[in-house]
Amino acid sequence: MYRYSDFDDAFLSARNAQFRAQVQRRIDGSLTEDEFKPLRLMNGLYLQLHAYMLRVAIPYGTLSADQMRQLALIADKFDKGYGHFTTRQNIQYNWPKLPEVPDILDALAEVKLHAIQTSGNTIRNVTADHFAGAAADEIDDPRPVAELIRQWSTDHPEFQFLPRKFKIAITGSPNDRAVTRAHDIGLRMVERNGEAGFEVIVGGGLGRTPVVGKVIRDFLPRADLLPYLEAVVSVYNTLGRRDNKYKARIKITVNENGIDAIRDKVETRFADLRRLFTGVDQELLAQIEAHFAAPEFATKDEAPFELAYANNPVFRSWADTNLYAHKAPGYAIVSISLKAHGQTPGDASSDQMRLMADLADRYGHGELRISHEQNVVLPHVHKSDLPALHAALKPAGLATANIGLISDIIACPGMDYCALATARSIPVAQQIAERFDDLKLEHDIGPMKIKISGCINACGHHHVGHIGILGLDRAGVENYQITLGGDGTEDTVIGQRTGPGFAYDEITDAIERIIRTYLDLRDVAEETFLDTYRRLGPAPFKAALYPEATKKNAA
Repeated sequence: MYRYSDFDDAFLSARNAQFRAQVQRRIDGSLTEDEFKPLRLMNGLYLQLHAYMLRVAIPYGTLSADQMRQLALIADKFDKGYGHFTTRQNIQYNWPKLPEVPDILDALAEVKLHAIQTSGNTIRNVTADHFAGAAADEIDDPRPVAELIRQWSTDHPEFQFLPRKFKIAITGSPNDRAVTRAHDIGLRMVERNGEAGFEVIVGGGLGRTPVVGKVIRDFLPRADLLPYLEAVVSVYNTLGRRDNKYKARIKITVNENGIDAIRDKVETRFADLRRLFTGVDQELLAQIEAHFAAPEFATKDEAPFELAYANNPVFRSWADTNLYAHKAPGYAIVSISLKAHGQTPGDASSDQMRLMADLADRYGHGELRISHEQNVVLPHVHKSDLPALHAALKPAGLATANIGLISDIIACPGMDYCALATARSIPVAQQIAERFDDLKLEHDIGPMKIKISGCINACGHHHVGHIGILGLDRAGVENYQITLGGDGTEDTVIGQRTGPGFAYDEITDAIERIIRTYLDLRDVAEETFLDTYRRLGPAPFKAALYPEATKKNAA
């Protein structure tokens, strides 16, 4: 993990002291809310439906055990004993009191965390593959590059007031687990003739205008990355619209100008910038890489794992769903589900955070990851330790065997918390998870990604869900639209809307009709929902959702 320097510590200390003074001026009335708003947003502080919300950056989703313990302490001392992990690998505290926010920021700084640029029209928290540095299928660990981008973008003097917020994601694997094509800039590590570089994707995004990003460079040498990123963002900063916030994202800029015209402008700007980068960035990257060396992996007998897998069906079910192949022999990547049936997706109590931190120290080299799918990952666990790890997770409600299954739902906070939301997300996710747990169909259904957003801003990534659910307000009544066939992998596809929406008390039944149609129509048990949908198209699922309309059309 990256280790902060004295400069980093001094920067955070000064920044927090500045915000403490700004908070005091707001409290004593020297600043109005309108004057305070841009200042608090620069420090990740939102005013939500019921209270302030503080969004804390977890850069590229990587946490140490000590950092997780500090997040738990903050949850107990300054909130209501829990935190909410988000699709940008952040953690949100939903109930902080304004006078105490500076104390929270100081507590974060003690463990090298902050809330800088988790809001505002700037470059947000850089996200990465949550299996980075561990996955057997990756070309290289993308986190050192993500850290380089974080340092370059933090308080960048040119990019603090962009036309709109700007999001970057990076993956080091050909199997995209970072949804790079749905970002303003997506970076995929590639190799060409033995040289390491990046495929650069621009103009992706969800929200009210979902767009799959376009490749602007199919191969960018590694040493050219920062000047090229600077070129892309500066071209956007010049061309991006500021007259309409709904048309201000780079996806609209690319659409209005065309990818070829954008590419020409970026390449021209890149040619001017490249000579200004004299190699200092690569020297810094080399220093950063030294902090991300893999831990010393042990060689141990795997017999405890094999014995538990053969004789304990509960453990076997968990191992089959929650483990992923590790690059080191004898090791596994463990996903800890924060989606126990009926619970709020992405929420973790302070006790659960402390337990995960302790288990990371005991079994996982002191390291944890936050996934964009709102789960926690222990990236380096030896297989011999997995039975003991599983046994420790069970009493805390953290051993749910559902990673990648129908109850592993992404859901935004929705109208329970968010001032922008037009419908509830959390209760819908809970009801769907409980319904299929009661039906005992979850494992039979197989891989399934349901994603729920409570408004058009699409924080729940519903556009790229196999089944997407969008909650809207229709004349004061919650109405839920369904999209099918979305995909957030390297083959990103925006889901297709099925038709009219469903009321709050109808949406779970509608999802069950979709699933039962799939189970009836799949060729073999191994055919996934997404494969079945691609083979048959939307017609049979629409017929199941809208039987009366189907009968009317047939007549």
